[in-house]
Amino acid sequence: MTNAKGLNPETAILGTGQNVLDFWQWGFSNIITNNLRGIFAEFLVGTALGSLDQSRKEWDAFDLVYNDMKIEVKSSAYIQVWHKDKYSNISFNIGAKKEYDYETNKYSDDVKRNADMYVFCLLKEKNVELVDPLDISQWEFYVVLTTELDRHFLKQKTISLSRLKQVTKPCTYENLKNIIDGLL
Repeated sequence: MTNAKGLNPETAILGTGQNVLDFWQWGFSNIITNNLRGIFAEFLVGTALGSLDQSRKEWDAFDLVYNDMKIEVKSSAYIQVWHKDKYSNISFNIGAKKEYDYETNKYSDDVKRNADMYVFCLLKEKNVELVDPLDISQWEFYVVLTTELDRHFLKQKTISLSRLKQVTKPCTYENLKNIIDGLL
């Protein structure tokens, strides 16, 4: 299997006349979609922390590792690609889950929040004409230790932005690493 870190955009897709860059542009250009925005948010947090040394694993129990801390990254936005008549309610999934072990190909018996820390990423722009996930000034980040989530929201599966603001304050991309380092 090809390692995504070593995948060259100019690599030919044999028999098609296309290359990997063609595929990326076709399939992964609309970052506002929920799934790609989430992956992009993981990438942003990883770049802020300098922790993109391993390729992303789909369905892992956490998204990043930084200074031996497992980090779960969640994303939300007011504007959705399907352009509703109103803004989306901002909420994030914080539900406990079984951890999947890629070595044993099995799930753990216990259900819990498997990361040590959560970073909630909000694409905060509300103007559909201006929203641009590639503009880092349109994002704000909320960092919470899992112990805090467990203390205040143990059984909750989701958390609203207003409830999140009761336990943490937003920070910018530029301050994200310092906030996380301060919690370590």
